Amino acid sequence: MGMNNSNVQEDFILLGFSDQSDLEKILFVVVLVTYFLTLVGNTVIILISSIDPQLKTPMYFFLTHLSLLDICFSTSIVPQLLWNLRGPAKTITALGCAVQLYVSLALGSTECVLLAVMAFDRYAAICKPLHYAAVMNRQLCQALAGIAWLSGVGNSVIQSTVTLWLPRCGHRGLHHFFCEVPSMIKLACVDIHANEVQLFIASLVLLLLPLALILMSYGHIVKAVIRIKSVQAWRKALGTCGSHSMVVSLFYGTIAAIYIQPNSSYAHTQGKFISLFYTVVTPTLNPLIYTLRNKDVKGALRRLFHRDLGS
Repeated sequence: MGMNNSNVQEDFILLGFSDQSDLEKILFVVVLVTYFLTLVGNTVIILISSIDPQLKTPMYFFLTHLSLLDICFSTSIVPQLLWNLRGPAKTITALGCAVQLYVSLALGSTECVLLAVMAFDRYAAICKPLHYAAVMNRQLCQALAGIAWLSGVGNSVIQSTVTLWLPRCGHRGLHHFFCEVPSMIKLACVDIHANEVQLFIASLVLLLLPLALILMSYGHIVKAVIRIKSVQAWRKALGTCGSHSMVVSLFYGTIAAIYIQPNSSYAHTQGKFISLFYTVVTPTLNPLIYTLRNKDVKGALRRLFHRDLGS
């Protein structure tokens, strides 16, 4: 245990919601229930997508990746948050903070790109239905998923490393409930203007570029559906894109509010609640949105339960 003494100075304090102790008790219950639902909902999607032969399509291949991302993303943040909400100890070790920073940023960035990939898949399904199977072949799907993961990991390695290298002069109190770049660079005791600019540019690339691709895909989808002029086509397009657009709005809306605005206007409390939404709430909503609005998934669940009941 001798090692620990030298590291005590290095522990970070996650101030989180410690100034609202009544709120902490409520949040503990809400976050615990939400996390449980995230694990169950996303695990169910991964299971039925891998078991049910009717779900062996590109859309469910990407949805499986999204569910895996959501499970890992929540797990990189929520257990520590629950621990801190539970009692007076708000510390996280330097190593724990670094791991959380790298992992959560890699997963969050990957999700930004993956949502753009999923929009491209919807575009191919609706605008190129005859060539869909040829376009979205297995190799392309794997390559696109790989690009999403690599870009997320690459962004995290750069951003997190630069952030951790900043001298902190003993500052350890983070006004946040997890180790995230915008709140970590605030601890620096040097001019961080260059870091803020770099974070802003990286955020533009990883948030706005995928978002632009998503909007372009939707633009083409809307044009294609208008041309068809059939109620059936509208219904099908809304069915396949409605779920995705809801997930995109929730995820991008909340993340952009944190990363795109300049640091000076990043209000402590407001920022924490927005972060709480995309780290805790969104991963729970994704499986709900996709299953409640989706006949395929409902059918697969029905088949799964009937098979279990039958056996």
